[in-house]
Amino acid sequence: MSTFFVTGTDTDAGKTLVTSALLYQARTQGLGSLGLKPIASGCEETPEGLRNADALSLQAQSYPTVDYATVNRWAFAPAIAPHIAAAEVGVPLTAVEVAEHLKARLTTRMEARLDSLTLIEGAGGWYVPLNAQESLADVVKQLALPVVLVVGLKLGCLNHALLSARAIHADGLHLAGWVGSAVDGDFAAHPTRFAATLARLHSSLNAPCLGVAPHLDAPSAKTVSAFLSVAPLLSAPPQRRAP
Repeated sequence: MSTFFVTGTDTDAGKTLVTSALLYQARTQGLGSLGLKPIASGCEETPEGLRNADALSLQAQSYPTVDYATVNRWAFAPAIAPHIAAAEVGVPLTAVEVAEHLKARLTTRMEARLDSLTLIEGAGGWYVPLNAQESLADVVKQLALPVVLVVGLKLGCLNHALLSARAIHADGLHLAGWVGSAVDGDFAAHPTRFAATLARLHSSLNAPCLGVAPHLDAPSAKTVSAFLSVAPLLSAPPQRRAP
């Protein structure tokens, strides 16, 4: 089983679309797939309880099928930073608790003996807080997971991408790959600038590029998967956390 944590250069970098597309591609190759988003804010009230659109997208690309609670354990209604949303409803978040929850989900997957891809999507960028002392990065460090970075391609993304990659490395974790995500249609409409930005990312990020998700009017996991390659993740050797 191959497991990776997916982070972004910032909020709305395209993490969910990229994660869903990679899971879709794994499914089309006959593999099991599991998308997890343990913490989600901006959820809507439904007859079944709070539901998050991103988590539902990951659930839809998970095979064999899983229930919503498996994908999204902590769901908050306000569309604000998770630690603030959690504090407003009196639900403490700790790195240990989130890591233990994910360990249980991964153990269940391993016991099923599935040849599968599991992608755990974060919330926002690398150092999104969980509480006053901890961030989601502390969860990834406890699990020693390799990381996929989704770069939202727009003005300022080079700084965001290089800082994120440096932070991941400084935390002793392996950057297994990155994906460019054309979130800004105006930025993508300038081919020379767009190409120059991608060229700098290729030369500066010491990790394979899994592809570039284009700016589409109606993107879907299926359409975007045609522009990505999950192969580098599936063929990557197990990575251990640096000392």
